[in-house]
Amino acid sequence: MFSCFRCASKQKRKGKTERIIPDSRLTSRPDRNIGSCSRPMSALGVHLQIQDKYVVIDNGILQLTLSKPDGIVTGIRYNGIDNLLEVRNEEVNRGYWDINWYEPGGPEFFDVIKGTSFKVILEDENQVEVSFTRTWDPSLNGTLIPLNIDKRFIVLSGSSGFYSYAIYEHLQGWPDFTLNQTRITFKLRNDKFHYMAISDNRQRIMPMPEDREPPRGQPLAFKEAVRLINPINPDLQGEVDDKYEYSCEDKDNKVHGWICFDPPVGFWQITPSDEFRTGGPLKQDLTSHVGPTTLAMFMGGHYSGEDLMPKFTDGEPWKKVFGPVFMYVNSGWAGTDPLSLWEDAKLQMLIEVESWPYSFPVSEDFPNSDLRGSVSGRLLVVDWFLSEDYISADSAYVGLALPGDVGSWQRECKGYQFWSRANSDGFFSINNIRTGDYNLYAWVPGFIGDYRNDETITITEGCDIDLGDLVYEPPRDGPTLWEIGVPDRSAAEFFVPDPNPMYVNKLYINHPDKFRQYGLWERYADLYPDEDLVYTVGVSDYQKDWFYAQVTRKKDNNSYQATTWQIKFTLDTIVQSGTYKLRLAIASATASELQVRFNDPNANPPHFTTGLIGKDNSIARHGIHGLYWLFNVDASCAMLVEGDNTIFLTQARSVSPFQGIMYDYIRLEGPSDLDSNKKKSSCILC
Repeated sequence: MFSCFRCASKQKRKGKTERIIPDSRLTSRPDRNIGSCSRPMSALGVHLQIQDKYVVIDNGILQLTLSKPDGIVTGIRYNGIDNLLEVRNEEVNRGYWDINWYEPGGPEFFDVIKGTSFKVILEDENQVEVSFTRTWDPSLNGTLIPLNIDKRFIVLSGSSGFYSYAIYEHLQGWPDFTLNQTRITFKLRNDKFHYMAISDNRQRIMPMPEDREPPRGQPLAFKEAVRLINPINPDLQGEVDDKYEYSCEDKDNKVHGWICFDPPVGFWQITPSDEFRTGGPLKQDLTSHVGPTTLAMFMGGHYSGEDLMPKFTDGEPWKKVFGPVFMYVNSGWAGTDPLSLWEDAKLQMLIEVESWPYSFPVSEDFPNSDLRGSVSGRLLVVDWFLSEDYISADSAYVGLALPGDVGSWQRECKGYQFWSRANSDGFFSINNIRTGDYNLYAWVPGFIGDYRNDETITITEGCDIDLGDLVYEPPRDGPTLWEIGVPDRSAAEFFVPDPNPMYVNKLYINHPDKFRQYGLWERYADLYPDEDLVYTVGVSDYQKDWFYAQVTRKKDNNSYQATTWQIKFTLDTIVQSGTYKLRLAIASATASELQVRFNDPNANPPHFTTGLIGKDNSIARHGIHGLYWLFNVDASCAMLVEGDNTIFLTQARSVSPFQGIMYDYIRLEGPSDLDSNKKKSSCILC
């Protein structure tokens, strides 16, 4: 077990009432052109007003109104606008925490979390923090999720926005349940916020909510996707709107939101850390979408399925802090470009990231930086069939998650995770880690499989652990005979077709994320109406000739047909005493079964089958990957022949158009040369 070799001296925290608010948070700086104050800076401070049914927090820049004791955000007054939230909605449907859950064998419930008790945690001129709690007891069994929930809201002096976080707790012996999803939702005024921004190249004028309803909108294959027949903005006519087209990987999901052009005002959701999210840096989830709606997603089964829905059984205890996240508002002077608000929001996001972990939340369940630890080291790769030297794990994803099996981090959904990227030499540093026991996990772009350090790493307060040099030996039995794709856990390098002109989102025309267009699964049957894909090694180009997803084929009677792809290759000789190895790295699978046959398309049973795998639904949700799978298939010399060979890959399940597989990378290895010098896995680093 690793332990800290150096602990910083520190004083135990008796309370979290001391705060240092950096100057960079003050939004009245002339170079920022942000914020709108109703009184001079000298009078700025945070003021709390407790009414019968509402709590109002005002720092002179914005005024936040919360229902009492529910803790629903009913109003945000800013820059002369009485309320940034949709005033035509009921108050409970404006800004709220929500949760989806079910009991074993029971129906799913959707719950807007309403507190039953209100408390002021801290009130002074620099900060107000308030709490809205809901406590569970056995009388609520079957009606409310068995969790104690404490929702917190924080407003700081000089800050153009507010923070929110929550503490969920399941006590020992409480009923079993599954948590499907939890998040914060904000519904903005649709008479003002029409422009949505998620990244530099993913922003646009959006449809109105009415455009999604008949007769203005035509529902497509699932309820989230609608074709705009007669939108209010005629420039959007004929386009497809689907909230999943705006999903984002968690590692990139730091800031997103909306812009009002008149007056120029922005509303942004900033997530400064991924530690409380689930599934690692590549987990995808929703951001903002038509409403105008902005989400702070904490956990859910999008692009993963049930694997990332935590199941609590046998009355196990659990506690987790989600957040804090920052709801940032900004504004520009009259005549300035409203799109500059996006640039400012990105700068504010960097400030929030740099400030993590925040020093101001009062809860003992949210530790300051001096109560956390750090881990560093260097990751190297050994693959003696590629190099006689150790290879630096360039740009490797390295992280800490709860102890588990190799690769378990991508399905882990109860604890905290902490990730970083290694530099070009493989050196990594992971900071601000909560205390506890972890395994260190990694995966390296360009190499298949997952690394896990076998030792448990114990993080204590103030520790700084140097792991030294770590070595990952990716799966490898012999030399590469041929390969298809790039091992990067994505199908993005393969052929992604243009969409049917009837179902276009103009944002993704000539866009690097063209896979986000609606209906691409149907294009396979257009390109291969009768015969399936055939790929010839040494002749075909995977960027042009390997369709991004092996999907079903729609027939004329609206049924669906399984598909079989072929890989043709030539072997000059066969090593009679050896075993060949087919490596199949899968980037996504949805209710699929991949069957593998060597040179005999009718072999029954197949030479290999994955069985039924996957529930990530990435094909329907315009993703280019879901959860990662790696299958290693042995092929005896008797299965192959000198000369021309064919591997048949059958996706055998065919009930719906969304069943299918996305490949990440395929490699055929020859038998290892036992007399060679290349098998040096026992070599010790000098």
